[in-house]
Amino acid sequence: MEYSSVVALVLAAGKGTRMKSDSPKVLHEVFFSPMIHHVLDALQPISLAKNIVVTGHQHQFVEDSLRGYPISFVYQAQQLGTGHAVLVCENELRFHKGPVLILCGDTPLIRTETLQAFLQTHVENSSILTVMTTNLEEPDNYGRIVCDEHGNIMEIVEEKDATPAQRKIREINAGIYCVDSQFLFDALKKVGTENMQGEVYLTDVVAIATGDGVHVHKFCCPNSEEVLGVNSRYELAQAHSVLQRRYLRVLMEAGVTLIQPESMTIEKTVMIGKDTVISPNISLTGVCNIGSAVHIDSFVKIHDCTIGDSVRIGSFSHLQQANIPSWSTVAPHTMDIKIL
Repeated sequence: MEYSSVVALVLAAGKGTRMKSDSPKVLHEVFFSPMIHHVLDALQPISLAKNIVVTGHQHQFVEDSLRGYPISFVYQAQQLGTGHAVLVCENELRFHKGPVLILCGDTPLIRTETLQAFLQTHVENSSILTVMTTNLEEPDNYGRIVCDEHGNIMEIVEEKDATPAQRKIREINAGIYCVDSQFLFDALKKVGTENMQGEVYLTDVVAIATGDGVHVHKFCCPNSEEVLGVNSRYELAQAHSVLQRRYLRVLMEAGVTLIQPESMTIEKTVMIGKDTVISPNISLTGVCNIGSAVHIDSFVKIHDCTIGDSVRIGSFSHLQQANIPSWSTVAPHTMDIKIL
């Protein structure tokens, strides 16, 4: 299905105070890349009409990090809420008449397939506004989806503004929306700042829609980890673990044996041939091409190397920018290259 009429807005202006960092939140690395890179990488295969990133805090650093992507930037001088972040894009979208896909730059686990399914739901329903939700056992810190007795969305209530009863709701706002452009900006101009944060909440457009008789469609993401927002160092580590686990599964499904994969660090730029066996507690990083039927023993570090087929690498070796020919043996504790 074509989505050439859709423009994406990626919100990346926030400071991220819970990160306790001087760096912009979206530039903190998850699985070897700034988290916003993962979001943009998920968008790239969909071929939307345009991708726009809203920057604010230390915007020059964020923009410099994204120079390789086909995107436009809009600067939010004051961070006055998610709704305000979208409003500053009104001029950039003045000629756009189709849907706007809105997502945050701190959700590095979202998959391309999920975004495609979300857009398909929006298009097939001829929807004005579609909201992505998910269900959590512990929904703390997330906005709650408030529905009527028929399961229709009535509003999204931020946790700081929620009543005790609303805080018990387990269906939460994933922070991803698809909304008709004209409706979006008309609705945002009606949003006030009467909330605990004193900000313009993007979520308020849901209540405005239902108040105007506009049906709000819902897309429930079945895998809640995909919409994990990274707001702390702990959540940063969680997101890294998820992305690492995903790549290790790709390798195993391609015929690589990983013994205790939870102990391994393998970057997505590492290519490994089938029938290779990798022991616990190893680190494979940088651009590596590891052949077939290779055996890598425990406590090995390999960075930017080419390893031929049927190589044996002994424990505690540390190889960097090496080219190991096929059928070689690297002795244990090798800190440079010793071919036996």
